Amino acid sequence: MTFDTADPPKKKMAVCARLCGVGQSRRCRRRQRNNQQDQGSDSEMDEEEEERIVGQKQGDVPGGGPESGVATAGPSDACEYGRGHVNRGGFLDRTSSGPPHPQSLTELPPELLVEIFSLLPGTALPAVALICKKFRQILNTETIWRRRCVEEFGMNEDLRKMEAGGVSSRDLYVKRVNPRVKSGRFMKLLPDYEHMDYRDVYTHLLHPYRYILGLWQPDIGPYGGLLNVVVDGLFIIGWMYLPPHDPRVEDPMRRRPLFRIHMWESKKATVECMYGHKGPHKGDIQTVKMDEFSTKCNQTDHHRMPGGRQEEFRTWLEEEWGRTLEEIFHEHMQELILMKFIYTSQYDNCLTYRRIYLPPAMPSDLLQPGLFKGTYGSHGLEIVMLSFHGTSARATKLTGDPNVPAGQLTLDIDLSQPVVLPDLEHQHNIEELSRLVLGVHEEVQREVEQQAKGPSAPVIGAAEGACGGASGAEGIAEDQPGPGSSTTPPEAQPFVLPLGVMARNEVYPRTCRKCFYGTGLIAGHGFTSPERTPGLFVLFDEDHFGFIWLELKSFSLYSRLTDHLAHAHAPNMERFEAMLHNMQSWTS
Repeated sequence: MTFDTADPPKKKMAVCARLCGVGQSRRCRRRQRNNQQDQGSDSEMDEEEEERIVGQKQGDVPGGGPESGVATAGPSDACEYGRGHVNRGGFLDRTSSGPPHPQSLTELPPELLVEIFSLLPGTALPAVALICKKFRQILNTETIWRRRCVEEFGMNEDLRKMEAGGVSSRDLYVKRVNPRVKSGRFMKLLPDYEHMDYRDVYTHLLHPYRYILGLWQPDIGPYGGLLNVVVDGLFIIGWMYLPPHDPRVEDPMRRRPLFRIHMWESKKATVECMYGHKGPHKGDIQTVKMDEFSTKCNQTDHHRMPGGRQEEFRTWLEEEWGRTLEEIFHEHMQELILMKFIYTSQYDNCLTYRRIYLPPAMPSDLLQPGLFKGTYGSHGLEIVMLSFHGTSARATKLTGDPNVPAGQLTLDIDLSQPVVLPDLEHQHNIEELSRLVLGVHEEVQREVEQQAKGPSAPVIGAAEGACGGASGAEGIAEDQPGPGSSTTPPEAQPFVLPLGVMARNEVYPRTCRKCFYGTGLIAGHGFTSPERTPGLFVLFDEDHFGFIWLELKSFSLYSRLTDHLAHAHAPNMERFEAMLHNMQSWTS
């Protein structure tokens, strides 16, 4: 039950009294029973005097007599219920004068019950409604369900406010009247906010589809992807996150809506496919199993364009790469682009998605873990997930390519093997850098072989000289503060790429905080002959790192993805580790 702001306070009080089943008449009956039981007691005079005062106040208000059963005068029920006398033992003395203390929740005033019910999870409220008619009536209060929508799903308190940043409302919430007409005439399709309430939104939209909120990876062969399902106004929208156009890693992520769920015409959620160029059309969502769901388009003809596949390819190329095929002079890159279009367009937005989590952060981490955009040569920009596991840092692909598919461990960094760079003059020499990194690589390989044979004394070799004598996790913790630490970061050292190393993006930081030995995964087309090759991990700052692939003589620059991603954090490290293991098995 809700109140209109124009209602007078006395009317609100009267309605509350009727809803809660309390009022002056109920207190009168209770006091009459007490008087009959305690005739001749010292409190009899006080009770009669109070009844006389209350009766006088009721007589001042029309319709406020005992016959009406409405509380319109005197102290509020909440205040009177809060009064009482406590004896020396700390217990309530029910024989003393004054109104009795409430015996159960049903005797509390409605405003307190609304506050209590607002604290309960929405899944528990249907059971509360079964207790009694009074509770069922109070659970119609809009305040309760608005609080549940906001706290459990992050919905805006104003249903009219949309959060589609970077995408015009025309692209999301309207459709073209005639797609063949390029005059830009559109017809608005907006929900009827005036007849919506938070209880319906919670019951028929948010709660049934709560399992699909969060981050997901689509099963698109080696290419993968990143889908973020969020609550946006009266919609649940599935956004496909696309990297910026190559090689601009500093640019923000691009978003494309793939589907939306809403309640427009009735108390029933409707799923619509947003893929294609003709506006929203019928779609379907099915939960396959825990942490997995699938989407299906029921009108794939909406994905076709009048100009056929050639027009679709030109449109896709402009969105994916920001240029035409004629502007891409590299023949191998043209082949890769055409191959990706043919492979991905065949799905027609009928995809299976598997849940992924953001990596948990630990105080000992080298930097804040998360998602990064990185350059991968002719394959363009790809998204990786950086996570920490003891003395190792790992970058797992969320998007991939025909050589190294999504889900694979692209970088494996050994944080127990720091590398001290030479001066700038020697950094220009690729041979000098190779000598340092390969020295560590050979030492690590010898240790692995010795561990396979059995325990033995530690080996002192090239790694100690290359690392400046610092090894082990303890060496890192001494001068490398974790995320959120107030300790001053170590002094940055100059950095420059060696001559002959290719870089898609020449705009990279010229100073770095630390360098470590690591390996990168390379493979032939179709993920054939995969091999881990040595390289150098370069930490520039909290939001940027790089990797020099020695064998390929190329450099990848990574920049942090700063978008806010709700419902994406792993419950614990065990769930995150299991998710990483499953990701690699999907594409193996």
